[in-house]
Amino acid sequence: MHTWRKSSHSGGGDGNECVEIANSPTHTSIRDSKAPTRATLTLPTPTFTAFIDALKTGTSR
Repeated sequence: MHTWRKSSHSGGGDGNECVEIANSPTHTSIRDSKAPTRATLTLPTPTFTAFIDALKTGTSR
């Protein structure tokens, strides 16, 4: 079972542009808060960290 939390970087206002994340010891899952029963993206934690770092720097590998 995941414990979901809203990203601190979600859009302002009423949170229309919100993603939620859930962490486990080995993986991170991401979902759209507007459609929580739809698909989630689950990545190994090191891959998720590299993904976020690439977004922050605007680079791709």
